[in-house]
Amino acid sequence: MTITAARLIRWSGIAAILAGLIFAGIQPIHPADVVASVTTGLWAVIISLKLAMCLFFLVGVTGIYARQAEKAGWLGFAGFALLTVSFWLQTGFVFVELFVLPVVAPALPGFVESALGIANGQPGAMDIGAFVPAYGVLGVCYLLGGLIFGIATIRAGVLPRLPAVLLAVAAVITPAAALLPHALQRYAAVPMGIALIWLGYSLWSERRGDTAGLTVGHPAAAVTN
Repeated sequence: MTITAARLIRWSGIAAILAGLIFAGIQPIHPADVVASVTTGLWAVIISLKLAMCLFFLVGVTGIYARQAEKAGWLGFAGFALLTVSFWLQTGFVFVELFVLPVVAPALPGFVESALGIANGQPGAMDIGAFVPAYGVLGVCYLLGGLIFGIATIRAGVLPRLPAVLLAVAAVITPAAALLPHALQRYAAVPMGIALIWLGYSLWSERRGDTAGLTVGHPAAAVTN
């Protein structure tokens, strides 16, 4: 099989589907963000999936953006860039959750408690440096990136509009979730996961003729469904 830009973009739809499945699927079974959780087997499994999710998200969103780059314009690029920064930072946090916190938990429970508290807005007493502002940047990029990328996808008209609307709405409602108990806040990720699955499937299931000759930076990249 010849590797072409069209095939790479189409296959990136699988990455978006996997990212969405993990993002939405782990929420009901995610362990509580407490010190006792980080040394359990369930924590290792779920956080490993989250680390894979970050990679799938970056690949999937890149493909979604590349498929509509010319039609989405600078607005689409801005949304794509913000989402990329958000999940690039998220990858660092998840790496720490998976490889650092379980190791230091017995000796430094205060550090672990403070690190875990960032996600639910209740950081512990220990000063953990740039963790808090970095997580704030992550959140702002996620909110603005999802909103802008969703709007740009709607305007581009290359991929289905309904999942793009869902993506934008999911990003906007995320701050409102902070008013809910932390156990329920996680479910705000489910609409975003569904939007990713939907957009990824749309990318993957496009007829071969829709993306024939498609190359990055080529006018054919703007072909609509």
